[in-house]
Formats: sequence, C-alpha cells, structure tokens
Amino acid sequence: MHSGTQDVLLPTAAIALALLLFGGFVALAGVNPAEMWLTLFNGAFGTWFAWQNTLQRAAPLMLTALCVALPARAGLIVIGGEGALVLGGLACAALPMLLPLPDNLAGTVLVCAAGALAGAAWVVLAGGLRQYRGINETISSLLLAYVAIGLFKHLVEGPLRDPASLNKPSTLALSEGMRLGGIAGSDVHWGLMLGVVACVALGLWLRWTAQGFALRVVGGNPRTAQLVGLPASRLILLACALGGACAGLAGAVEVAAVHTNANASLIAGYGYAGILVSFIARHNPLAIVPVAILFGGFGAAGSLLQRRLELPDASVLVLQGLAFVLILASEAVRDADWRALARRLLRPTPPQGDTP
Repeated sequence: MHSGTQDVLLPTAAIALALLLFGGFVALAGVNPAEMWLTLFNGAFGTWFAWQNTLQRAAPLMLTALCVALPARAGLIVIGGEGALVLGGLACAALPMLLPLPDNLAGTVLVCAAGALAGAAWVVLAGGLRQYRGINETISSLLLAYVAIGLFKHLVEGPLRDPASLNKPSTLALSEGMRLGGIAGSDVHWGLMLGVVACVALGLWLRWTAQGFALRVVGGNPRTAQLVGLPASRLILLACALGGACAGLAGAVEVAAVHTNANASLIAGYGYAGILVSFIARHNPLAIVPVAILFGGFGAAGSLLQRRLELPDASVLVLQGLAFVLILASEAVRDADWRALARRLLRPTPPQGDTP
C-alpha cells in the first residue's frame, strides 16, 4: 500500500474502530450506541452553535499539537505541552500586572508574545537536557509539565492573585482592549486563525525551506545528519523552541479570548490532548488542522452526551484513550514488513531428516 494512502486510511480506520468500541462501552451502561453516535455528531457538528463550540476547542489543540509535532520531526518525543500552555497563559496575564501596556492591539500582541516566549523557554529546557545531559526528553518534558502546573498554582494563588477573587483564585483580568474578540461577531475567537496560520506556516517551512529539510534529516537519519555536518543540536533546540512557543501561545489565547485571566480553568488537558492530535496527524502540521477540529468536536459533544444520555461529561476521554491506543497499534501495522512475513509463512518446510 502506498505510504500516502496509509497515512490516511490507518488513522481513519483507528478512529472508526475507536468509535465502535466506544459504542460497546456505552452499551454496557444501558445506552443505545446508535443514539450515542448521533448525539456525538450533533454535539460536535450538528448546529452552528455546536460548530462554534468545536472550533473554540480546536484552536488550542492545533497549537499544543504543534508542540509535539515539531520536536517529533527532529526525532524527539516531547509530551510536556500542558506545562508550556499554563506558563504561557500565566505570562500573558502577568505581563500587564508588571509593565504598563497599551490597551489596544499592540497590547494584545505583547501579551501573546509573552506567552509564546514562556512556552518556548520551557520546552527548550527539555530539549537542552536531552542534548547536553542525555536525559530522556519524554520523561523530562512530562515532569516539567507537573513543575509548571505547580508553579502556576503557587503564583496564581499567591503573589499574582487578584484580592477580589475569593472562591476561585485568579490573576487580574486583562483589559478589554487587550482581549481577542470573535471572528465576524461569532463566538469563535481569533485564536482559531492563529492556530491555522501557525500550522500552515510551519508545514510549509518544514516542506519547502532548507532549514526545514535539515530538521527532517536530523529526525529521520541522525547518522546522515552527522556525516554531512548539520548542526543537529541547534536544529533540535529550534524545533523545541517553535513547538513550545505554539503551546505557550495556546495558553495566551485561552487567557486573552476565553478566561480573560489566569486561573485553574486553564489546566484543561489541552496539552495532553494535543499529543493524540499530533500522533493521528503523523506529526504533519497541515494534517493537524482537520484532526484538531475532529477532536475539538468530541470534546464539545461531551456536555450533550451528559444532558441527553446521562453519560458522564468525561466519557469522551474514554473515546480519546481508545483512539490513542489504536493509533499506536496502527503504527505497528504500518511498520510491519508484510511481504517478508508472507514469504516466511508460504515458504515450504524442508523435510526433516533422521537425527543421528
């Protein structure tokens, strides 16, 4: 099977099988699977309201998926996007508290840039530990995410806390002029466009620039990269910085467009869901866009499943978990040498002679 066809068919089959298995899961709870599938579709894409909810959730998924995809193209498995996201949101909310900023578009750009820089620095730390200390980046990025969440809670509930936030500790709200509004008067904020532009721009950068090609060589064949003298460490840190900046921007967008301040609602699992989105998209920035919309729809439908079918709102996490396991299984199917296996099975068994 052609590689490009596999890139589409295997993830599609994995998601379809995950939906079937999820149907069996809800059937055990006494819910009609067909009704669940219809409700899931309606909650994600059935109405304009559902579409707005889906696209709102897709925006941070696109950006956190890039935090996984770009280092993956350099040969690293970084899963600490959640930490970069929360620190990006914190930096976005904290900058106006520390410096006087213009209450207009320039202020919006500055707070979003602060979020991107915070996320980039955090993920570069994991990449640097891998390159210069030999520490596994998967473990270090995950542990750094927990450190980032702890740091976020400490600052939000302590030095940066708004004294007026009694029941739910939070920072001061961004001023109206710094917030990201909706597109054409809808509830879909401009963070969606930032996510799409980032995916397209980075996809073209990887595909059509010499630096992007060098990064793919480093990730695909490190020995070749070493032989031709490519600056592997610098390219790996660049990939980590770009990926972390995207995740940090996701946190800034959530603050500037959704929450208006930094609070515990920012820790919503978008960084972890971005791992799944990136793997399904095969770490292709362009493919991340439709996959993020699909999984944004799954997340948007959770509340409808709860209201209409009395399923837990978090039941969609089971669907996401099934999809992730099946995606990993599909990678094993993709990598299997089926021709060699067929030849081995069809090879005639030589007659066994008498043993002396």
